[in-house]
Amino acid sequence: MQARPLTEPEISELLQLVEQLTYTEKVIAEGHALRPAAVLIPLLFHDGEWHILFTRRADRVEHHKGQVSFPGGATDPGDDSPEATALREADEEIGIRPQDVRVLGRIAPMITISDFLVTPVVGVIPWPYAFNVHTLEVGRVFTIPLAWLADRQHFMKLVREETGRHVITYLPYDGELLWGATAHMTVEFLKAIRLL
Repeated sequence: MQARPLTEPEISELLQLVEQLTYTEKVIAEGHALRPAAVLIPLLFHDGEWHILFTRRADRVEHHKGQVSFPGGATDPGDDSPEATALREADEEIGIRPQDVRVLGRIAPMITISDFLVTPVVGVIPWPYAFNVHTLEVGRVFTIPLAWLADRQHFMKLVREETGRHVITYLPYDGELLWGATAHMTVEFLKAIRLL
């Protein structure tokens, strides 16, 4: 029998606990300049279960061509918080209007190999939703059920020989391959809400 899906207040409460334990504005290694950034982890409720919405980057973008990602990007000078960055970027990339997102919290920031300090912001979006996809940046918008993502048989941790860094890779889902920083953030979110 499948467990009852978490409610929005339960997810928010679990995220607040993790935030109090792990979040700090200064995760920057001394002498190592990192550029602040944020992504939105968009949650939606469909067919009786939670899903996460992902994007696949277009093949013509400068960085991370064709990779699965969350909507997000570098912090602009006018952004006063990671939430502001994540919501602005989600609007610019796939047309999710900030007023349509119910922000539930954050998970701990992550340093990427491209020297960004990325704060993942978790928010619920209505479903179905009329996206306005910026096709120069985004090739596809799709969802993966939380239960599938939390199944340990669907992902593995590999070690890159050249760097010695751990990389999380999921099995393909609907023709898409979730791996790297986005997979790592996904797993950290699932841990935060105690599904892993």
